[in-house]
Amino acid sequence: MRQPAHAPARERVLLDADALERTLHRMAHELIEANPDLDRVALVGIHTRGVPLAQRLRRLIDDFAGVEVDLGTVDITFYRDDVQVRGREAPLHPQPIVRATRLDFPLEGKTCVLVDDVLYTGRTIRAAIEALFDYGRPARVQLAVLADRGHRELPIRPDYVGKNLPTAREERIQVQLVEIDEIDRVVLVPASEETS
Repeated sequence: MRQPAHAPARERVLLDADALERTLHRMAHELIEANPDLDRVALVGIHTRGVPLAQRLRRLIDDFAGVEVDLGTVDITFYRDDVQVRGREAPLHPQPIVRATRLDFPLEGKTCVLVDDVLYTGRTIRAAIEALFDYGRPARVQLAVLADRGHRELPIRPDYVGKNLPTAREERIQVQLVEIDEIDRVVLVPASEETS
């Protein structure tokens, strides 16, 4: 049966569970190769989906290299340049959800690898770097992202990229992970299906 011409575009699966797993395996190997002293490496997941990705990368690095790297999480809510926090009046925008930042290790001398799901404008990463430096001064900061969709507004380039997924500005890349969404996949969501 032919679909009517006016029917909305459907989401398209770009990475299924197997492809996502293979991508993370490759990224873990790249991290190991680029950082010979893994004892000085810390993975820092950016809430929300960067956290389970960092946890998975940590397990894979341990499996492949026998080293359990430090693991932390960072919340960037109040470091964003687009956050609007309610004052005394009713909020005009949805209020941000604040999550815990956990960095239970000294940052000094460490290579901190920020881990996020999708790299877009670069503003999330700028906020994460700012948050990280409030807790200490790492020797270097690297960036690992599962998907790079382009359209950068800031001069930020990832060190480790799972998949380059060029998109139109009105499209969205949605990463879904078992730990949060009960499924592993990366989908392209057309503008007509975007939800807030």
